[in-house]
Amino acid sequence: MEQRLDEFCAQFLKYQSEQTSMVIVTMVDYKGSAPQDPGARMIVGEKGLLFGTVGGGKIEKKCLDVALEQFTSKKRVTPFSQTWNLQRDIGMSCGGEVTMFFEVHHPREAWNVAVFGAGHVSQELTRLLVKLDCQLTVIDSRQEWLDKLPATSPRFKTVRTDDLAGVLKTLPPKTFVALMTMGHSHDLPILKVALNEHEFPFVGVIGSKAKRNRLEAELGKTNFHCPLGEDFGSNAPVEIALSMVAQLLKERDRLFKEL
Repeated sequence: MEQRLDEFCAQFLKYQSEQTSMVIVTMVDYKGSAPQDPGARMIVGEKGLLFGTVGGGKIEKKCLDVALEQFTSKKRVTPFSQTWNLQRDIGMSCGGEVTMFFEVHHPREAWNVAVFGAGHVSQELTRLLVKLDCQLTVIDSRQEWLDKLPATSPRFKTVRTDDLAGVLKTLPPKTFVALMTMGHSHDLPILKVALNEHEFPFVGVIGSKAKRNRLEAELGKTNFHCPLGEDFGSNAPVEIALSMVAQLLKERDRLFKEL
């Protein structure tokens, strides 16, 4: 039976969005007789077949056994192929061989980013971050600024509150925190709580080296990033935002390598 690619893609995206570990098995070639055509696919989860078929019977059972072996380790597995003789390797009476391609997909840990402040730089930063694979929250006391942000992703939300520091306790433990509120007097109380009461893997504050020196003197802490962003570009909000995204991505990749 011919498989529709759109149906396979819909199922793959569904399981991916549900953070499901899976192995995609694709028949890529055969010699002799085979119960499916090249391109036939199935999705295998940790408990067995989730969707599709590569022909049923002994061929599919062999594919399931190989796919299920991949779940014994959560480490990244390079895609691989296997070619089997239908008689010798699978125990079928018909002659020929099949080649199967296996792709292992383990869900990546969710990357959470919280931006405090919805001003000019945050407006540009948000428009970049919503295009990335992250859960983004923007917090501000000014609803009119939050309303300017792009509501284009189900992984993006805004929080309007006068208690900005209080939002910190609602964030997942490994959230990346970026502060760009209306100024030092607003950043300081949030930064104080973030550093003293939480262990976020990344805390950054927009500003200058002089601001960093002042914050270090007031807090007695050095485990935060300020200025926020990589050292390139101009003071245009969009270029500042680009430098921030570059830094966030570098720190994200460093963190996930250590996990």
